[in-house]
Amino acid sequence: MTTLAQRVSDELLPFITQPSQYVGGEINQLARPGQWASADVRVVIAFPDTYTIGMSHLGCQILYWICNHTPGVVGERAFCPWVDAERLMRAKRLPLFTWDTRQPVSDCDILAISLQYEMGFTGVLTLLDLAGIPLHAAQRDDSHPLVIVGGPQADNPEPMADFVDLVVLGDGEASMSALLEFYKRLKSAGVRRRDMIERIAAEFDWVYAPSGYDVTYRDDDTIHSIAPRSDVYRPRIERCQTPDFQDAPFPVRPIVPFSEVVHDRIAIEIMRGCPQRCRFCHAGYTKRPLRMRTVDRILEMAREMYATTGINELGLLSLSTADYPDLKELAERVAAEFAPRGVNMSVPSLRVDKMLANIPAMVSAVRKGGLTIAVEAANDDMRAAIRKKVTDGLLLDGVRAAYEAGWKSVKLYFMAGFPGERDSDIDGIYELSRKVSDVKREVRGGPAKVTASVGWLVPKPYTPFQWAGQASADYFHDVRHRLRDLAKRKRSAVVVRTHSVERSVLEAVFARGDRRLGAAIERAWRLGARLDGWDEVFDYSIWRRAFDETGLDMDFYARRERPADEVFPWQHLHGGAPDAYLRNQYEDVFRRIGQPDGNPSLPVLAG
Repeated sequence: MTTLAQRVSDELLPFITQPSQYVGGEINQLARPGQWASADVRVVIAFPDTYTIGMSHLGCQILYWICNHTPGVVGERAFCPWVDAERLMRAKRLPLFTWDTRQPVSDCDILAISLQYEMGFTGVLTLLDLAGIPLHAAQRDDSHPLVIVGGPQADNPEPMADFVDLVVLGDGEASMSALLEFYKRLKSAGVRRRDMIERIAAEFDWVYAPSGYDVTYRDDDTIHSIAPRSDVYRPRIERCQTPDFQDAPFPVRPIVPFSEVVHDRIAIEIMRGCPQRCRFCHAGYTKRPLRMRTVDRILEMAREMYATTGINELGLLSLSTADYPDLKELAERVAAEFAPRGVNMSVPSLRVDKMLANIPAMVSAVRKGGLTIAVEAANDDMRAAIRKKVTDGLLLDGVRAAYEAGWKSVKLYFMAGFPGERDSDIDGIYELSRKVSDVKREVRGGPAKVTASVGWLVPKPYTPFQWAGQASADYFHDVRHRLRDLAKRKRSAVVVRTHSVERSVLEAVFARGDRRLGAAIERAWRLGARLDGWDEVFDYSIWRRAFDETGLDMDFYARRERPADEVFPWQHLHGGAPDAYLRNQYEDVFRRIGQPDGNPSLPVLAG
């Protein structure tokens, strides 16, 4: 009898692009042939996007590590195939398989899916359908695995409520370990799948079972109430916190991909949480309290990861690496130990007020081809309004020091679409970028190449902007044309790049959406929406048709300003700061830019 592994090798791999991303068996893979059949609990760690994206996600590697270091448990990986592979799998009736030893995903006990990004929602449906698991949770029986989701988008999972069995809020290390131990007990006791959902939701205050809650709506389509159906389900779900971040489980022997991935580096999370609380940042409000690893622990991890991978780039990751209190010491010790081996240190975008003090220590450790700085807004008062603690003076001083230290180019991240935004905020994006470019003339040679990367504000839950309406797509297109015209007319070394407007509109729809959106997600998927984060396949017309056919209004979800007392779809999920605090923060935005009384004003370009 031909095995699934043989079929994948014979019927799939020879006929698709980049077959190396499907073969499994990579260096440091933990799951081995034979373990699947004998394991007490079989888990598939699934990412609703391609291998090249999923293998760059540290969270999935952490969960994979935990599963395969838990006695009696085996964890394997699955990803969305690229469109050509999906097409062939359907034609050949090849079910979704695990990358490690090519087991049918449908044979697992737990399908754990990471929801990192709104545009991964259709990927979840692709994973389920290819695996032969009914899309709707209500249609599954005891023969199907438990479908559990977690990650940033689990903070408002309501658009996916119809498709998932359980949702985990908060950190993955403590929650995954606890779930595995409890599931083993339930399975050994013969508890049926349908009863496991109730038992798990009752056991953990950070587990949410969407099917256990009723949502009612008002005549104006806003939510009236969200209530548990029985005493089994909690009226409020809390967030799971990993109590010991310093020594939390971590993949010190990470899997080394065979094919190129987005982030090909040794990744170490040095700090969780962020002290800044920029008013647009979902993670800044939900990842608290602030926790960090010591320099000694980070270096210990880096040594083992380098020894077991040979990868020559070390990524020091956090929401705000510049705020790590011992960054100078860490950079100096990384440079002393790893620079002689040809290992570079990479850091996420830096805040210039902290960057300035650490540049001398980072010179020999960090690649100096390009520096990335998150500025967000062009004018000092708007930055103050969104709590981005950067001034023009600090920025220009910082990049001057960077040029002196050897950096050659700069990438500046901006956002457009903040409530109350003015023409000067848009023109200032180009003008500030030009100043950053010209500072290099003061150091040596001509101007620096500066890329101004402009994204569009997506109001997120659990932030002060959760009440804000998103600016219109026409506004974003006008901003794009205005900035590109400025760069073209003035012939500077500034290059303006912008994100997809249409994709950002959909992100805003889903970020604060309710469970009625499941109908549009499913319809778009059936019409062919796939891998919506990829420009090569994203088709906005499919989404417009899906919303038209389901009678749902994108503007209702994306553009509508919420009143202060509106019931949000995540009202029963505890994600961060109290609403009263967030509302005061929102109203302070308008006070700081000269629009007192907290009266929201969507941006409109003049002329």
